[in-house]
Amino acid sequence: MPKKPAINSERLKSLLDAVNGFGRNPQTGGFNRVGYSDPDMRVRRWFADTMRAEGLSVSQDGVANVFGRYGPASGPCIMAGSHLDTVPEGGAFDGALGVCAALECILSMKDAGYAPNIAIEVVATAEEEGRFGGMLGSQALSGQIERNWIDQAVDANGVALIDAMSQQGLDAYSALQCARAPGSVEAFLELHVEQGPVLESRNIPIGIANSVSGVVNLGVRLEGRANHSGTTPMDMRADAFAGLAELGAALPSIIEQHGGQQTRVTIGKVDIQPNFPHTIPGLADFSIVIRDSNAAVLQRVVGAVSAEINAISSRHGLAATIDERSRLAPVELDASLVTLLAEESNRLGCASLVMPSGAGHDAQTMQALCPAALIFVPSRNGVSHAPEEWTDWNAIEIGANLLLGALIRLSRAEKS
Repeated sequence: MPKKPAINSERLKSLLDAVNGFGRNPQTGGFNRVGYSDPDMRVRRWFADTMRAEGLSVSQDGVANVFGRYGPASGPCIMAGSHLDTVPEGGAFDGALGVCAALECILSMKDAGYAPNIAIEVVATAEEEGRFGGMLGSQALSGQIERNWIDQAVDANGVALIDAMSQQGLDAYSALQCARAPGSVEAFLELHVEQGPVLESRNIPIGIANSVSGVVNLGVRLEGRANHSGTTPMDMRADAFAGLAELGAALPSIIEQHGGQQTRVTIGKVDIQPNFPHTIPGLADFSIVIRDSNAAVLQRVVGAVSAEINAISSRHGLAATIDERSRLAPVELDASLVTLLAEESNRLGCASLVMPSGAGHDAQTMQALCPAALIFVPSRNGVSHAPEEWTDWNAIEIGANLLLGALIRLSRAEKS
C-alpha cells in the first residue's frame, strides 16, 4: 500500500512568507492588502504565476478570483482555498494560510505521485474581508450578486466598488457572469485560523465548523448641530457624539434582552465632525456590524438596535439615518463533510471540536453552490485582524494534513 502524501511544512511556510511580502507595513508589522488595492492585485498576479510554474492550469474570473486546476481538464472539481485580501493592518494568517495550504496539498500530492480522479481547484477569492460590505469573490462564484448591490456598494471612505475595480482594469458588473454552474463544484473546503480563543483555551488542535453566523452591516448617521462648546448649555445641545456614546452603552442591554450566546454587535468605523476640541460634534457617521448564528435572533437584534438609535436621536434632538449596507444570512455547513473531517482528524490521531463560526468565511457563501466545509486551527490568545495574529506551525501542519486527507478522499486520488 503506497504511503499517502504529507504536508511539507517548510514549503508551506515559504509560500505564506512570500504572500506576506505584499502589503506589509514595516512600522506596525501589519498587512495591507485591502480588496482591489494595488498590493491585493499584485499578490494575485504572483500567486497565479506561482501556480502556473507548478504546472497547474491557471485562470482568473471577472472579479479577480484566481484559480489553479490540478487533475482532469474537464468535469467537476473539488475546490479548496480562501482569500488573499486583508483588513487594514491585518495579520499574516487570516485567509492567506488557507490559500497557501490548498496549494501545498496539491504539491504534496504531486510529490507522492498521487493524481486526483476529480480535479482539485485551488482558489484565492477576491474581496472577502468586506471592504464593500460583502464577500464579493465567493458571492460571485455562487451566484449571489445582484446588479443593484453593485450600483450602491461603497467602502467606509465613500469609494464606489465600480470605481475601485475600474482602477484595476476590472468591470464590476462582470460579477454577474462569474457564477459556476450547479454541479460543477462538488465540494468546497477552507482552512482558516479560528480568530477566537476556544480551541486554544481547550487545548484542542482542530475545529470543524458546522455553522457560520449571519452578519448585517449597518451604516448610521446622526446629525445634530455643531456649536461652541463653551457657550452652549448642556441641555440645549444637539450633540451627535453624545448620541453615539449612549448607543454604545446600550448595546449590552440590547443583547441581553433580544440576543443570545452567539450575538455580537460592534460599532467599528467612526467619523465625528467637525472633530475639534472646542466644538460640539454636529455629525457622527459610524458602522454597526451585527452577527448571530440564528436568523430570527439576528433580525430581532437588528430591529432593537434600530429602535434604540431612533429613541436616542429623539432624546438628543438628532436626525438619524440607518442604511443596511449588506446582509449575509446564517448558514448551516454540510453535515456529511463535518463527519468526513472528523474521521480524518481521528485518522491523524487528533482531537477535534465541532463548533460554530462567529466570523464570516467564504465557506458560508459557497454552501449555496455546493457542500462546504471549514477547518479551524487555533489562534494564539484568540487574536486576529491585528499584527499580533499568530498560529503555531505545529498546529498549522496538523490542519493542513487534515485538509490534504480530505482532498484525497473527495477527489478519489490514488497513486498514478
